[in-house]
Amino acid sequence: MFIEKELKNGMSWINLDADILSQHPDSYKEYNIDEETIEYALDKNERAHMDYNRETGTVVFIFNVLNLKRAKNYYETVPMTFVVQQDRLITISNKENTYVVDMMKNYVEHHEPVTVYKFLFASLELVCNSYYPVIEQMDETKDNINHLLHQTTTKKNLFALADLETSMVYLVAATKQNRMLLEHIKGHAIYRHLDEIEKEQFYDVMIEARQLVAMTDLIAQVLNQLSGSYNNILNNNLNDNLALLTIISVLLAVLAVITGFFGMNVPLPWSSDKNAWLYIVLISFILWIILVQFLKRFVNKQ
Repeated sequence: MFIEKELKNGMSWINLDADILSQHPDSYKEYNIDEETIEYALDKNERAHMDYNRETGTVVFIFNVLNLKRAKNYYETVPMTFVVQQDRLITISNKENTYVVDMMKNYVEHHEPVTVYKFLFASLELVCNSYYPVIEQMDETKDNINHLLHQTTTKKNLFALADLETSMVYLVAATKQNRMLLEHIKGHAIYRHLDEIEKEQFYDVMIEARQLVAMTDLIAQVLNQLSGSYNNILNNNLNDNLALLTIISVLLAVLAVITGFFGMNVPLPWSSDKNAWLYIVLISFILWIILVQFLKRFVNKQ
């Protein structure tokens, strides 16, 4: 989706489609974008970082954007490229992060003209804010799954909990990389050339990025704690079931030993007594009681 919008004092914002750039590699040259920047933009595994070209003064920002369309059972993030030239901001988007372009377009149409860096930091703040509805939904889902697991620990609920954990791993990593990128900007020479309005907008996005990291990290820790707790519960249930099966097998072994002894084809006590089976049952019952008491004491000590 190609977009061109005017900003303040003759500045402009241009959005380029990554799919078109991949099909027509030479089309980016008219925008004074080097080949390395295009490689960044087309790499879906690129991490958030900043690249500064001293010769041209061009700054490339790679920012992690939440992918709202889940191709799997969990959320992932995709990188989005922001290229800041002298009087122009160029964004390179794809179908996974095109919603960010819509938010940026809406910002330009409903706000007074702003500078390139003011618009850049406002756009990054919009990206950070787009995480919150999804994270709040995941937090609510976490509570629902926790409630269901309290009632019955099923594989379906455990898989849902695992998907939430996977999503939070991606989100925690992405938000921390975004925060590190902003901290890098603050320590860079370009920060000293920002005016007061641009610095104010930068602090706004920095606050949002830090809050986002704290929120995702907290939910990730809670999910990790829940997962560990339910793993312990499952292990305890398994141990209890194995202990019960062991006790039953030991008790059944008593009857097997006694009946097997009296089933031998040799002279045995009470072999001619018609009430011998009563004696055998009585002996087995007494041995069962003794063995049960012994196993109870043994299990309680354990």
